[in-house]
Amino acid sequence: MALVNLSSPHHHNLSKTSRLMMWVLLATLPGLAVQSYFYGYGTLINLLWASALALGFEALILGLRRRPITPYLTDGSALVTAFLLALALPPFSPWWLTLVAVLFSIVFAKHLYGGLGNNPFNPAMVGYALCLIAFPVSMTQWAGTETTLTFGQQWHWFWLESVNGGIDAWTRATPLDLMRHTKGLTLNEVASSNPQLGLGLAASMWINLAYLLGGLCLLAIRVFTWHAPVAMLASLGFCAGLFHMGEPDLYPSASQQLLTGATMLSAFFIVTDPVTGATSRKGKLVFGAGVGILVFIIRSYGSYPDAFAFAILLMNLSAPLIDTYTKPKAYGHQPKKPHSQGDKQ
Repeated sequence: MALVNLSSPHHHNLSKTSRLMMWVLLATLPGLAVQSYFYGYGTLINLLWASALALGFEALILGLRRRPITPYLTDGSALVTAFLLALALPPFSPWWLTLVAVLFSIVFAKHLYGGLGNNPFNPAMVGYALCLIAFPVSMTQWAGTETTLTFGQQWHWFWLESVNGGIDAWTRATPLDLMRHTKGLTLNEVASSNPQLGLGLAASMWINLAYLLGGLCLLAIRVFTWHAPVAMLASLGFCAGLFHMGEPDLYPSASQQLLTGATMLSAFFIVTDPVTGATSRKGKLVFGAGVGILVFIIRSYGSYPDAFAFAILLMNLSAPLIDTYTKPKAYGHQPKKPHSQGDKQ
């Protein structure tokens, strides 16, 4: 009986880009729900607007590039970018701020380099960093947890940046901002003089725990490996704990660093981006550790309270170099030894 000679590969992976993106979107829902609970309807409105913009810009650029629209539009990558931007932007962002962020994320950071799989920088972080630098006032419009607006008031603010002709801005500092700009006070003195700090820390803690839950679900179904997020959290926690032990009145504790800002959202939904990060296991460890160290440095000594956009973009820039020096050894091959002068003779 003749044997059928089949060539490799013999193992078939049934995962598709659209399926992976769907899991990522579902994993953000716990964080979205908790974030909306503490900060109202702004995040939901921002999410709907960002999603519509992302799909519209994606279809427009695909048409201009003469690419098939439906396959690329249904792979979920544009929606993931929209979700990450909507969750990262302040819940009181006006419509034009989200439009600018999504425009630069989809058009310039993604399609300018050739589309999905070719972009060297995380598209959502490019749009976020651009808005943070260009529109710092609008990017700091956060309200405390005690502020509650109806859907109609929030909708009015989203389009007109005012509520019933009275309130025209919120500029309350986030917990990270208060702990960063202490004005010569100790952290205990800052906490006693700012009652909203405790409420803000509690809200931020629950939001980060919700994103941690979603990230662990993605890790359980093997959407990504543990190397990058664990390395990022470990390096950030180690730096924070080390400096907090030396100067507890000046540096927040490791738990405060890990459970404030966009820590868990970045660790499990942005650092794990397979396109813009390192590819090998050792490379992912280096990549994640680099993000954590840069976040701590910028949070502690920079002008911005949270630094994930800048840290991730800098490490995106370093990813090719990291991959070069962390290549796994090919099975069955020995590394070449340099020839000595005696061997040549």
